[in-house]
Amino acid sequence: MTDIIDPTLGLKRRTLLQGTAGILATGIAPFVHAQDKVVLRYLGTAVNQDKAIAEKFKADTGIEIQYVAVTTDDVTKRAVTAPNSFDLIDTEFFSLKKIVPTGNLKGIDSKRVKNADKITSLFTKGEVAGKKVGDQGTAPVKVIYLEGEKSKAFAKSATQFMSLIPTTYNADTLGIRPDLIKRPIGSWAELLNPEFKGKTAILNIPSIGIMDAAMVVEAKGIHKYADKGNMTKEEIDKTIEFLIKAKQDGQFRAFWKSFDESVNLMASGEVVIQSMWSPAVAAVRSKGIACKYQPLKEGYRSWGGGLGLASHLKGAQLDAAYEYINWYTSGWVGGYLNRQGYYSACMDTAKNFMTADEWGYWIEGKAAQGDILSPEGKVMEKAGAVRDGGSFEERMGHVACWNSVMDEDRYMVRRWNEFIAA
Repeated sequence: MTDIIDPTLGLKRRTLLQGTAGILATGIAPFVHAQDKVVLRYLGTAVNQDKAIAEKFKADTGIEIQYVAVTTDDVTKRAVTAPNSFDLIDTEFFSLKKIVPTGNLKGIDSKRVKNADKITSLFTKGEVAGKKVGDQGTAPVKVIYLEGEKSKAFAKSATQFMSLIPTTYNADTLGIRPDLIKRPIGSWAELLNPEFKGKTAILNIPSIGIMDAAMVVEAKGIHKYADKGNMTKEEIDKTIEFLIKAKQDGQFRAFWKSFDESVNLMASGEVVIQSMWSPAVAAVRSKGIACKYQPLKEGYRSWGGGLGLASHLKGAQLDAAYEYINWYTSGWVGGYLNRQGYYSACMDTAKNFMTADEWGYWIEGKAAQGDILSPEGKVMEKAGAVRDGGSFEERMGHVACWNSVMDEDRYMVRRWNEFIAA
């Protein structure tokens, strides 16, 4: 999905409404891009390239966002091999270990980011409500600070320069069909409980699926990992052999790769417990089918993405990129994303763009007073509903590990493929 906003109509409208006389009469200085139109090429996956955000930004600033939609892997490849093909990048924090050493990202000067001090402490300190959260894998706090604007290395503590400004993040767990299971589920170990033989599924994206498997292995007391996001070859072997045995015993119904696959498996009842994403659970519920995003005692596997600057940016283009970051973190986008079930970088500013009931439901874990609507106005949850996992603090405060790319990534992918083929 590539959304490129047509600039012609907007430009004509400004010309008609803000002719010289109109500008002088209103006392509004002409915006710098009224004469020299600025276009920011925004590299990312389609799911993070929202037409409504681009349109709102253009309406507010006159700057055009031109989306460049590619796969997650291709975001990283392009960042490494074609740094002049984009201006802004929306990428996951785990990709930074591959991108930052190339020097293709410019350190974001926090002194130019108006709400830098409001960015969630989950990213800047690795804390929620003053308490440390799990940092196995590529926890954003490990890679969010750079040594300088042109640095190719991460800083070990907070600095003036940041690699990315957080966009969306969340904490993932298992989805279940409570109407078909009919008993409490409280552990990752349940994914491989023989009781659900032939009715479970796991995510077939190697770097994420193996971490879900590791959560199960630890929950069952089979092995304790030093870092589930960066296993040794021996740990990879142990995990894959465990999965192969479960597969040969007939535990799995499927190995899904897409959002729609996971929704269909759960909605049909073919699967009653599986790796799942929060919006997919909401999609099942929207069909009138019971589905729950189940909090588990061992915690969540988390992920996060952010906005970065291409190193070639300068002058008006660089100013426009900072304007986008400042606009993005000023609240409207935050409220828009929070209402989709994601979390935003600056919660304080987002709160100003949500109703008290929306904030209570999505962020504080309170029962909805009225129906909860999507940004498009569709009913997502009925009055009385409580968000699975509870409040932001309960959910993000119980992160166990973060999506990552292992040092032994190639070996892990080869072994994972052996498991899928077994």
